[in-house]
Amino acid sequence: MDELCQEDENQNIQHRYQGYDRIMGNISWLLIVLVVLDIQIKPVEGPNAAFLAGFSVLLFFYNLNARYGFLSRRYGIVKIFTDLMVFLAFIVAVCWYTGKISSPFISLIYLVLMATALTQGRRVTYFMAVLAVSSYILLASADSREMGYYLTHLIELFPFLLIAHMGALLAGENEVARREVERLSLTDELTGINNMRNFFLMADNQEKLARRFNRPFSICMLDADNLKKVNDRYGHFAGTRLIQQVAEMITANVRGSDIAARYGGDEFVILFSETSKVDAITAVERIVGGMAAKPFDFEGADILTTLSAGLAGFPEDGGDVRNVMAHADEAMYVSKRSGKNRLTLFSESMYVDTFGKHDGVQQ
Repeated sequence: MDELCQEDENQNIQHRYQGYDRIMGNISWLLIVLVVLDIQIKPVEGPNAAFLAGFSVLLFFYNLNARYGFLSRRYGIVKIFTDLMVFLAFIVAVCWYTGKISSPFISLIYLVLMATALTQGRRVTYFMAVLAVSSYILLASADSREMGYYLTHLIELFPFLLIAHMGALLAGENEVARREVERLSLTDELTGINNMRNFFLMADNQEKLARRFNRPFSICMLDADNLKKVNDRYGHFAGTRLIQQVAEMITANVRGSDIAARYGGDEFVILFSETSKVDAITAVERIVGGMAAKPFDFEGADILTTLSAGLAGFPEDGGDVRNVMAHADEAMYVSKRSGKNRLTLFSESMYVDTFGKHDGVQQ
C-alpha cells in the first residue's frame, strides 16, 4: 500500500510540475515575441540586431526541445530551474544589446524572480536574487560613468532583493495553505481521521496490491449503538463527543498500515491491510470491548456507549472493496439485531451463534 500511495503522491507532483512547465513555455514564447517586436518597432542596426535575432532563435529551439522534444516529458524541479536560468541569461543578453540597465527589458528580471519564488522554494529564490543583482551590476559596470551615476542606480538593486524575499515568503505561505486544503479535503473535520474520499483512494490501492500479490484484506463496519439516546438525554454536543470517542478508540487499536475512516454519522469503516477476516477479529474485539468498558466524561456525566461491528474479507466475501464493505455492513446489522455490542463475521448463511453481550463474536 505504501508503494502505491507513494506512486500517487509522485503523480500529483508530476501534474503540478506539468502545469509549471506549460507556464514556462508561455514565458519563453512571450520573451521571443517581445524581442521581435522591439526589433520591428525600434530597428537595431549593425551586429546588435544579429545578436538579438540569434538569442531569439536559440531560445526558440530550446523551447521547442523543452516542450515538444527530448525534454518534453521530463517534468520536475530541475527542469523548471533550468528554464529559469535560461530565461535570466536570455534577458541579460538582450539587455546588453538594447541599452544595458536602461533597456526596456530590464524589468523582466522581476518575472524570473517571481517565477522562481513560486516554483523553487526559498533558498533557490535567494540564489536567483543574487544572480539577478550580479547581472544588474554587470550591466551597470559596462559603461564607464562617474561615481554619482552608480550611486544613483544602486537603489534599483533593492527591488530585486525585496521581490525575491516577499516572493519566497508568499510561496512558503502558499505551500502551507495548499497542504492544509489537501489535508481538509482528505480528513473528517469532526474526528481527524480519513473521510470516505480518502478511504476509497487508499482502499483502491490496497485492492490493487491484494490482486497483484495475492494477499488478503478485511473490512470492518462499526456503528455506535446508542447515539440517539445520548443526543436525547445529554444533547448533541455529547453525541459529537461520542463520535470522537469512537474515532479515538479505533485509532488506538489499528496499525499504521490500516485505513480507518468515518463512513457517516456514527458509522465507521476500517480496512485491515494484508489481514484475513479471522486474523482481524482480535483488533475489532479490542475496539468493541474497549468502548464497552470505557465511559467518557461529558460535563461531569460518565457516558457509556457500545459498538456493533461486522467483518468481511477479501477475496472470500467479495471481489472488490465495495463488495466486501457491503457484506461487512450486512454483518454489522446482524450484530444490531442480535443484541448490539458485538462482532459478527459475514458468511453466506449469516448463521448466528451468540457468545454473550460484551465481546461475543458471531459467525
